[in-house]
Amino acid sequence: MDATSEEQVLWHGHPSWRSILDLYVKGWLATVVAAVLVAAITDIGAGHIELGWVVLAVAFSLTAVALAGLIRRKRTLYTITSQRLTIRTGLIARSVQETRLDRIQNVNSRQSMLERLLGIGTVDFDTAGGAEYSFAFHGLTAPDQVVRTVDGALRARGAG
Repeated sequence: MDATSEEQVLWHGHPSWRSILDLYVKGWLATVVAAVLVAAITDIGAGHIELGWVVLAVAFSLTAVALAGLIRRKRTLYTITSQRLTIRTGLIARSVQETRLDRIQNVNSRQSMLERLLGIGTVDFDTAGGAEYSFAFHGLTAPDQVVRTVDGALRARGAG
């Protein structure tokens, strides 16, 4: 973000790793399936299970899952400045969604029961653009902190 000299970054962050827990669960299940398949293939081919190949398959699968999770999280960056909110997504192709603070009408946080258990939530911003324009920070560790930060920025803009 190219902040002007009078624009200050108040908060920035990525979604929590807990927000992509489904990716990790699916990845671990795929790892078990891969281990069973490699064990079965080596048992059929060699007449016994080749433990080295099974360990290699598990290590490769777990590494791929961890890397995919890291990339999925890091490709999204949320930023709050004294003048605007920004959502940057993408790794190779980049998408930037921005709204000025003066367009913010309401700030709401929500957590499903599972999200409450995981300690994450979503902050929705109602903007002057209308209902067809969705602007939200998903998977945040402390959604209430983001709400307070935006509220403080709005109050500072109103006083300034």
